[in-house]
Amino acid sequence: MFEMTSSNQYEAVIGLEVHAQLATKSKLFCSDATTFGAAPNTHISPITMGHPGSLPKTNKLAVEYAIKMGLACGCTIVKENYFARKNYFYPDLPKGYQISQHTTPICAGGTVQITVEGKKRHVQLNRIHLEEDAGKSIHDIDPTHTLIDLNRAGTPLIEIVTEPDLFSADEAFAYVTEIRKLVQWLGVCDGNMEEGSLRCDANVSVRLKGEKKLGTKVEVKNLNSIRNVKKAIEFEISRMIEVLESGGTITQQTRSFDASNDTTFTMRDKEEANDYRYFPDPDLAPLVLSDSYIHAIKIELPILPAALEEKLMKQYQLNAYDAAQICESLPTAQYFEATAAHTNQYKSVANWMLGPIKSYLNEVGLNYNQLALEPNTLADLIQLIDAGQLNFSVAASKILPQLVDGQKRDVLAVATELNVLQVNDADILEAWVDTAIASMPDKVIEYQKGKKGLIGLFIGAIKKISKGQADPNKVSDMLLKKLNK
Repeated sequence: MFEMTSSNQYEAVIGLEVHAQLATKSKLFCSDATTFGAAPNTHISPITMGHPGSLPKTNKLAVEYAIKMGLACGCTIVKENYFARKNYFYPDLPKGYQISQHTTPICAGGTVQITVEGKKRHVQLNRIHLEEDAGKSIHDIDPTHTLIDLNRAGTPLIEIVTEPDLFSADEAFAYVTEIRKLVQWLGVCDGNMEEGSLRCDANVSVRLKGEKKLGTKVEVKNLNSIRNVKKAIEFEISRMIEVLESGGTITQQTRSFDASNDTTFTMRDKEEANDYRYFPDPDLAPLVLSDSYIHAIKIELPILPAALEEKLMKQYQLNAYDAAQICESLPTAQYFEATAAHTNQYKSVANWMLGPIKSYLNEVGLNYNQLALEPNTLADLIQLIDAGQLNFSVAASKILPQLVDGQKRDVLAVATELNVLQVNDADILEAWVDTAIASMPDKVIEYQKGKKGLIGLFIGAIKKISKGQADPNKVSDMLLKKLNK
């Protein structure tokens, strides 16, 4: 008799394998282009196809990118490593084997820091290794045939493999988000999941809480969005618990995710590593890396996001949220520091970058490295606001659009031309305030009887009278004194 167990007595154990396409112009072992979107089967050659007599040669930049990612994750760089042939048959694998690293990955160990519900922790990595991609099978163009495009075959990848050290779909979501940010930050991968530049396989198992032994795992292949990673893991956890609670057993298998209904389905029983018959590739010399070579790559690394967040909080007094948002991408962080070199109004810089400028960039589909607004020009705009010469909302709605067209223009000249400079002259301000009060005598009586919310009505009237040129802070003070007599 099977005894039912409550689902909250189980825990999930998850390991992720993230494949990142390296941002090289040519493939891992030949000069064929890696450009996305070319006509099918145009970026191929005898080496890509594995023709007899063709000899592969390792792409040096791909090796550098793998080392760069390993150093950023605190991995041990394996100084002597080699490529192996991973043998299996699949229609889009033209050679009948994939060149990968199995016994000796180029990077061993390491960690990636994630934040979930405000708590930070380090996810343990097993390794990062180099390998070539396979081609692409296309099933939805011809009703009776599968079409094969081998342009992607041979494209350089790094596979970033965690230990079984993630314990929820939320942690997996945070981890893949961090990996995507990191590869983009380092410039080793564009992180474009829609084009397949970043893909994830999830190994999921469940076990009773307190149990040390891992449960039988299933692998969900080729998840092509961070949202799908989360959805697939959530479904698998529920499915596996349901199987166990109903008295069934989990079968080790490979599954795929159906994004139309957020479920997974069986593809095949999972192979073991020995099924692939790994052996060193006889056509490729081992990689022997010197300390000086590794050091030269290390000193070229940019400051990493976590370290830069600390710097932004300490040196520029930003709060943790603003620092994290500024460090979402390296171009964003670089733009902040470039602007901060021209002003000490650091919070204002962050507010502009995370507010009006970010909205503009999202609207036109650009990034900070494509922004035409010079950092010193933004600093000038902030200084005019700080000096009381400009209103923030006016600057955002009227001046900013004049400064993002790529033409170098003086902020004060633009504000003067648009006639939006704030008036600070006390006599002029008082005249505007008196006009607004005189135009609404009944509202004055209501305000003085307790309807304090009417203050906004008076401020709006003054804004209209002054055509937006009245300093709102001075007007508000002046208005309150007159109304509260």
